[in-house]
Amino acid sequence: MRRREFLAAVGATALTPFLGRRLLAFGPHAAPPMCHGPGYASPLEAMKAEREKLLYVAGIYTGTGINQPDFLATVDADPKSPNYGRIVHRLPMPHVGDELHHFGWNACSSRHDDASGSRRYLVLPGLKSTRIHVVDTKDLARPTLHKVIEPEEVFRKTNLSAPHTVHCLADGTIMISMLGDAEGRGPGGFLLLDGNFDVLGRWERDATGMKYNYDYWYQPRHNVMVSSEWAAPQTYLPGFNPEDVENGKYGTRLHFWDWKARTIRRSVDLGDTGLIPLEVRFHHDPGSTHGYVGAALSSTVWHWHKQDGDWAVEKVIGVDPIEVEGWPFPVPGLITDILLSMDDRFLYFSNWLHGDIRQYDISEPGRPKLVGQVWCGGVTGKAVSVRGRPLIGGPQMLQLSLDGRRLYVTSSLLSSWDNQFYPEMTQRGSWLLQIDVDTDKGGLKINDNFFVDFGAEPAGPARAHEIRYPGGDCSSDIFV
Repeated sequence: MRRREFLAAVGATALTPFLGRRLLAFGPHAAPPMCHGPGYASPLEAMKAEREKLLYVAGIYTGTGINQPDFLATVDADPKSPNYGRIVHRLPMPHVGDELHHFGWNACSSRHDDASGSRRYLVLPGLKSTRIHVVDTKDLARPTLHKVIEPEEVFRKTNLSAPHTVHCLADGTIMISMLGDAEGRGPGGFLLLDGNFDVLGRWERDATGMKYNYDYWYQPRHNVMVSSEWAAPQTYLPGFNPEDVENGKYGTRLHFWDWKARTIRRSVDLGDTGLIPLEVRFHHDPGSTHGYVGAALSSTVWHWHKQDGDWAVEKVIGVDPIEVEGWPFPVPGLITDILLSMDDRFLYFSNWLHGDIRQYDISEPGRPKLVGQVWCGGVTGKAVSVRGRPLIGGPQMLQLSLDGRRLYVTSSLLSSWDNQFYPEMTQRGSWLLQIDVDTDKGGLKINDNFFVDFGAEPAGPARAHEIRYPGGDCSSDIFV
C-alpha cells in the first residue's frame, strides 16, 4: 500500500504510535485530553487547525544601502479582512545591520504534552551581527521586543557566531545552529538558550567531522539529528565567489548525530553532485525515518532513510543547468529552500535563479514525482508580473499552510547575494506572494489577490525573507 493510501485508510488516530499510546492510556473509546501545551498532537491534527490569518515576515534593510534597522512585519492574511495582503505592523530591531534571516518559536509541537509551555515568543537572530532578539507575540498583530542577547555574550559563552536555524526542544530549551566561531570561521556549532532566554552554552559534545554548519532537524524517536553544511561566515558574507567552491570552502556533507550522546555518528559526503546542502526536512510523522535535503549549488535533492540499521542517502531529484545569455557558465537552478506538507505527501522547493517553484508527490519517498510548477521571476527571461508589478528576483523562502492549500514565498536570499545576482532588488525591493496549491492532483498557481510589495516600504525598498504563522507551520513544528 502506498503511503498516501495508508494515511487515508488509517486516519489521524492511527497515524503515529504516540497517539496510539495516548488512546490506550485513556481507554479504547476515549479521545485524548483536549488541554495540552503548545502545538498539536499529530501532523494530521495540525492540518485541521484554523486557517492562518497573520504572517510574520523578516524585513531586511541590511546591505540595501538604507541606514535603517531590520524589522518584523506582521502581514494580514485573512481574505475577509479589509487589510488582506497588507503589512499591518512593523517592529524595528534596536540596531542597524543585523541581517535578520531565519527565526523560530520558543515552543512548538515537541512540547505538546507540557501544559506549562506556550508558543508565545519568537527568536529572531541576526545572521550578520550575531545579535539574538526575543519578540513577545502576546498581542498577535502587534508584537513587542522582549529581550536582546548581545553578540558579546554569545562570543564569551560559546565562541560561536552567525545564528541560523531556531528550533524549540521538548525539554523547554531552544537550540540555534551557529555557522561560525567568534572570528567567523568554521565549523560553528549549536547554541542552547534556557526558558528565560539566557545562554546556557553549546549543545554538542564533540563535532569531529563537521567542517561547516547550516540547518538541522532532530527526531528523538530515532535518536538522531541531521545537520547540513553551507560555509563559514567569512566565506559567504562578502558574496559568492566560484573560486571558493574550487578551494573547498563550501560544504558537501550531511551529518547524522547521536541525539543523546550529542556527537556525530556518521557523515555522508554528497560530493560534486551535492554541493551546499542547505534545508533539512524530516517527515513530520515522528515514526518515519525518511527525510530530504536540498543541495543548492548542485541543484539536487537527496533522500535519506534508515536501512539495515544505518542511514542510507540517495539523490532523487536533479535540476539541469540552463544556458542564459550574458552568463559565462550554465546557470544552476540554485535550490535554496525546500519543505514538506504536514501529511508528508508533497515536497516543494524553490529554484532561486531559474525562477520556478516545484511540487513533487512523495507518497513513495524514494521516487518523487513532479506534479506542479509555477514561475515567479528568475534570470531565465520568463517575465512574470503580479498586479502589473514585474517580479524582480526569484522565489526563495517558502512556507506552507498547515492544511497544505497555500504556499507563501519571498524572494530575498542574503543581502550580498541579492546584490550580486539581482542588483535591481536594491531599487525595487522584494515581494511576498501566495501560491494556491492543488492538494488533489497537484498543481500551483499564483494568487493575484495577495501581493505584498516590500519595495513600497515607508523607509525605502526592503527585502523579505523568512515567514512564520502564530499557530505554527510546516518547517518549525517537530513532533516527537
